[in-house]
Amino acid sequence: MPRVAALLLAVLMAACSSSARAPESASKAPASDAIRVVTTFSTLNSFVQAVGGERVQVQNLVPVGASPEEYLPAPEDIATLSSAQLVVENGAGIDAWLQHTIASASNPNVQLLVLSDELPKIDHNPHLWMDPVLAKAYVTKIRDALARIDPAHRAQYEANAKAYQAKLAALRGWIAEQIATIPPRQRAMIVFHNAWEYFNQRFGISTFGVIELSPGQDPNPAYVGHLVDLARKHHVRAVFSEPEYSPKLAQTLARSADIRIVSNLYDDSVGTDPRVHDYLSMLRYDTGVIVQALR
Repeated sequence: MPRVAALLLAVLMAACSSSARAPESASKAPASDAIRVVTTFSTLNSFVQAVGGERVQVQNLVPVGASPEEYLPAPEDIATLSSAQLVVENGAGIDAWLQHTIASASNPNVQLLVLSDELPKIDHNPHLWMDPVLAKAYVTKIRDALARIDPAHRAQYEANAKAYQAKLAALRGWIAEQIATIPPRQRAMIVFHNAWEYFNQRFGISTFGVIELSPGQDPNPAYVGHLVDLARKHHVRAVFSEPEYSPKLAQTLARSADIRIVSNLYDDSVGTDPRVHDYLSMLRYDTGVIVQALR
């Protein structure tokens, strides 16, 4: 009999525990009057979700794992944009295809937020978010845009933004500590596409070459030979690429220069792998990969 009583007690406790957890799960779902936000690609989605919480319902246009620089809008994107209240794009050319798609959506009430506007750029490079300091500026802009649309919940957006910016500050410090473990003369990269200029400038890594100078355009053999010479001259230990790009050119360069190839970095998109499911985890993961390859 004591065993039966104990079993019944355990079942009751589990039921109570389950019902106690239900509100927590429900609170993470978008509110019925949530702001309908569209982001051009998934990395930006992380910032909007962090600031908006359950007050936003966010959709990406570019699928996770795809490159926004080479994206061709689909007919369903027009339908998505036609009901949006806020569209968040990076700007600086990486999602230039958006303008025509928005025009086709015929949504006169939509607000457009261009995150890179008025921020310092390096040679028109659009990948500003790869620097956690500039990512904090993105978060501020998203906070203000959401508050303009939904002023009744301004305090919530401000609190969420402040908490997330603290995480970005902590992330910056952690990355700096990790990069410091790489001997200074080994802090050098050749990359497939030039997404790392802001990250590298922030944390003291030199970018000695870029394989793909323009999206979708392969370099000629002479240029690849030039990169091989640079890799040898500067004792570059690895060439870095991302899963969404063909590895063939990077493999050719790595073989010719006798260096490692690392093809699993993330930047324009978070990944389907749980280790890179949002911006914060993406940069932690990337930092670990870079440190391992260069150290």
